[in-house]
Amino acid sequence: MKPHPQVLALLEAAASSPLPTLDKVSPFVARRLYRERCARVMPKAPEAMTRLLVSPEGIALRAYRPMGTARDRLPALVFFHGGGWSIGDLDTHDVLCRQLADGARCAVFSVEYRLAPEAPFPAAVDDCLSATKYILENAKDLNADPARIAVGGDSAGGNLAAVVAISLKEKIAFQLLIYPATDQRLGSASLARNGEGYLLTRRLMETFRGYYLPRREDLLDWRTSPLLAQSLAGLPPAFLLTAGFDPLLDEGRAYVERLAREGNEVAYREYPDMVHGFIVMGGVLDTANAAVEDCCTALRRQFEKVPA
Repeated sequence: MKPHPQVLALLEAAASSPLPTLDKVSPFVARRLYRERCARVMPKAPEAMTRLLVSPEGIALRAYRPMGTARDRLPALVFFHGGGWSIGDLDTHDVLCRQLADGARCAVFSVEYRLAPEAPFPAAVDDCLSATKYILENAKDLNADPARIAVGGDSAGGNLAAVVAISLKEKIAFQLLIYPATDQRLGSASLARNGEGYLLTRRLMETFRGYYLPRREDLLDWRTSPLLAQSLAGLPPAFLLTAGFDPLLDEGRAYVERLAREGNEVAYREYPDMVHGFIVMGGVLDTANAAVEDCCTALRRQFEKVPA
């Protein structure tokens, strides 16, 4: 299996870029580069109703609703963006959140959590937990159904969603995990195989991990490596997707296996010819849009199981 031809074109463009890779610049510059790169590969943004919220703890969230649903009480997804816990923001994942709101017919609350290295672990975990609790506690005022609140995210955001789902498992209806990081030990075969040449490199992963986890003892904390949690029993149903040329492929597979082994309902989909980060690249990768639709279908099916 080779990467999809559209992926190969993307990789060739990245290799010929005169700009430095994200591990060779400061976090401040890396955030600008990532934002610009996301803007070039995003699909056209669907229409959505949006507004900015700020929780009592000072956490900003961007709220999305499908057009024409201002008065409807909708199921909701609390979403955590990817970016190695140190880059990414509400804008880099704006189109994806619009797609999810429109396709799943749900409210989406995208969380702007604090980033490393300025705010290392556990700041992001604390913010995501706090924001999710804010949505749960104020669901009715936000026209969201408190019995149908899901969490989700991609990459580092998938890691944070998994941690929130473990922490608040009795209150969360579903977890959407998009190529999540689940094991900070960085020892998988897929990392050895895919750690160079496919956008997310070992060096970049080590850079991000160094920003987020400056204390080595935190590598084994389940809140950074949910795969290492003592128990994963009794968690909300999950849909987890991976990419075949992703260093995180094996971490996603291992998490699916543990979820299933410990009695959880879990659906899994691998996109074998894709690379890490592909789901936000629907402007240049057709498979990204198909994967978003798969996510929307999984969300809709789960939300339909819970009486409104």
